[in-house]
Parts: sequence; C-alpha cells; structure tokens
Amino acid sequence: MLTGKTALVTGSTSGIGLAIARKLASKGAKVMLNGMGDAAEIEKLRADMAAEFGVEVAFNGADLTKVEAIEALITDTTQTLGGLDILVNNAGIQLVSPIEDFPVDKWNMIIALNLSAAFHTTRLSFKGMKDRGWGRIINIASAHALVASPFKAAYVAAKHGIAGLTKTIALEGAEHGVTCNAICPGYVLTPLVEKQIPDTAKARGLTEEQVIKDVLLAAQPTKKFVETDDIAELVVFLSSDAARSITGALQSIDGGWTAA
Repeated sequence: MLTGKTALVTGSTSGIGLAIARKLASKGAKVMLNGMGDAAEIEKLRADMAAEFGVEVAFNGADLTKVEAIEALITDTTQTLGGLDILVNNAGIQLVSPIEDFPVDKWNMIIALNLSAAFHTTRLSFKGMKDRGWGRIINIASAHALVASPFKAAYVAAKHGIAGLTKTIALEGAEHGVTCNAICPGYVLTPLVEKQIPDTAKARGLTEEQVIKDVLLAAQPTKKFVETDDIAELVVFLSSDAARSITGALQSIDGGWTAA
C-alpha cells in the first residue's frame, strides 16, 4: 500500500510510536525512527524492523525540544531515505500537578515537545509535500485535545493546540494533495502506563484491577485500554489514498470517553 513512501515517526522507539512505525513498514514504507533509549537496543530494533519488513529503516535521536535538532532530523530523513511523504508527530511527555505548583520548566518542556515540535516538523516538511502534490501529516493528539482533566494544564493546553494546528494545516494543504489529521486516543496500555499500575495500587491501597478500572479507565465507558495496534491501523488508513478526502479531522479512538 505504501511502497515508495517515506515516513518519519517521532517518539517511535517504544509504545504507540513504535507500533505505528512497524505498521507503516509492514505496508512498504521506508521509516525514520526517532526517540530515546539505549543505543544498542535501538540499533537492534532498527535492524530487526528492516529485516522483517524488507524496507529501509533509519534512526535519528534528535532532541525535539531544540529547533536546530529538528531541522537536522528533517534534513537527515530526506537525504537518507529520499524524501518525506508521511509525517507522524507522536512524541510527547506528561506531568500531573496543580496549576499553582506547576513547574515552569516542565510547562516549557511539555509545550516544546508536545506542540512546538509538531509545528517545526510540519513547517520544514510541508513545502516538499506540496511540491510533490502528495503528503500525509498525522498528529497523535489525545482525548485531551477535546476535553480537559484537572492537574494537566500543560498537556491539555498542548493537545488543544495540536487540534488547532491540525485544522490550520489541513486548510493550507487542501488544494495541494496534503492532508493533516489528528488521532485522539484515550488511555493506551503502553509500557510506561504498565509500570505505573503497581505503584498506583500501592499508593492508593487498591488492587491492580481496581487501579485499571476505577482510576485509569474511569473515563472510558468500555473499561478497556486502547491498543497501540488500533492507533497504528488508523495511521495506515489516514496515510492511504482511500483517506484522500479526510483532512482537518480529529479522530477519536477512546472507548467512548468523549461521547458523553
């Protein structure tokens, strides 16, 4: 489906981003990985993915809070893999804190990584997509792009910003074959979330099952986590020609969280 296309997926060395990168590679796309982790483990991941799917897979560990690093990442992607057709802005971090205690440095970092990085990757790749008459920009937002929760000021502000950025880019690309959409997942059972469950259970005096149902999934009517593969499949669809008329959309995939 995507043979001949090149994709950059930020934050793709684990979790949602890795699932997306693998799914795009399975459909024939060349993939630039980006993220943090042990260098040897990332190299093995890269090599294994390339061998499994028979496509070019590269890695660039750019710090997406730095504009110069993002510029170098886009240049590396286009030069190493021969272009950039599919941009998936996935990288992000979270901090939970009351607004009066919210650390200013953490606010700045969350806005930089969750919002500004997507602006910079988009502005740097947009002209090439327009010139080729084809492009897909997919922002991994959150249910928090649509609704708010307490104690998540920076994250909610950034994700609401991603929603607005998505719509603006969609309008600018509409006559040039470039679509821009946002996927808005609910809670996803990533390794990061899995590690939090035992600690939360201990801190609250609950069982792990109670933490999952009554804390993490309290807002999701299905009482089930969204699977990383569900999100990856939606990214593939939005990257396909079948989705050519879908642009500026905020696609919820949240077990009914935002239906209420």
